Amino acid sequence: MSRLLTVIVAAGLGCAATLAGAQDSAAPAKPEFREDGTVVVPSFELPPSVFSSKEAQAMQAMRAKMAGMMPAEMPADIEANRRQIDAMLAPQLKLMRSMYDVEISEHDLAGVQVRLVKPKDGNYDRDRVLINLHGGAFSICWESCSLLESIPIAALGDFEVISVNYRMAPENRHPAGVEDVAKVYAELLKYHEPDHIGIYGCSAGGALTAQTGAWLPAHGLPQAGALGIFGAGGVRFREGDSAYVAAYIDGSFPPPPPEGEEGFDMTWGYFAGVDMSGADVSPGLHQDVLKKFPPTLLITGTRAMDMSPAIYTNSMLMKAGVETDLIVGEGMGHCYIMMPTLPEAQDAYAAIVSFFKQHLK
Repeated sequence: MSRLLTVIVAAGLGCAATLAGAQDSAAPAKPEFREDGTVVVPSFELPPSVFSSKEAQAMQAMRAKMAGMMPAEMPADIEANRRQIDAMLAPQLKLMRSMYDVEISEHDLAGVQVRLVKPKDGNYDRDRVLINLHGGAFSICWESCSLLESIPIAALGDFEVISVNYRMAPENRHPAGVEDVAKVYAELLKYHEPDHIGIYGCSAGGALTAQTGAWLPAHGLPQAGALGIFGAGGVRFREGDSAYVAAYIDGSFPPPPPEGEEGFDMTWGYFAGVDMSGADVSPGLHQDVLKKFPPTLLITGTRAMDMSPAIYTNSMLMKAGVETDLIVGEGMGHCYIMMPTLPEAQDAYAAIVSFFKQHLK
């Protein structure tokens, strides 16, 4: 060992001994590292981030009062589940509609129900159009999530946003959803150039957006002009570090079940019997597929279970040579863009609008 290294090591050991002697029994527990790479994390207190807005910090404080408001268990009936989520989101949707003045109408495109959202004053971009794919675990939230995701983007961006009521579980299975999106997209190609069409969604809708980016060129359709993958990535959900970390610091979703065990399927069987690593479900695992993606914007949060899938997908898109942007909201949870009073959500709206205006011809 060189003299310099000996001095550094000795100094380090001396500092460690000094620190150890200064510690008392109240010192925080340390993580335990197991030989298989598993980390046993001790209990710890996580305060609201000093980098998050006052509104976000206040929202975190309110969560202590919300525990008794949540149902003890999920309804066993899918229709009851859909009614429950719409009732829970009703105040949020009412607030969103009071903040942004839009016109909403119901239509049928290529046999698929869609919801048109556009500025009420009639001043919107006639050349460019956005397709929204709503969240809801491929099984719920058409009534609420489609509007929570579409209203601010239509109003702030002067866009016509077409939200797609794609087929969901338990009545349907993959690839029913992406097939419906492709039908609507093909119909819009009669009136718009492909590079004038953007596609985006949050949660399941974000995952479905990534799947659509893989599906279109694989089925003879021209690629869209730009994609927005929010609250998701181009890989399967509930994987990676964030699926575990968010379960204990955010609590919106339980941690993945232990290996060999099956947990509750939040998608109600939408992907039953499907290869979850396949390019049609997890395009982020396939470089040859990603190379055909258009410019892509990803949005996640530091407390969101989807952070790992979003970060990984961003890295793989960069590796594939695709132009990509990534926003990670500090202290934010899953699909925080649906909370319009948060400054972080408003910043995200501005970034989404700017991204599509920049990349749609």
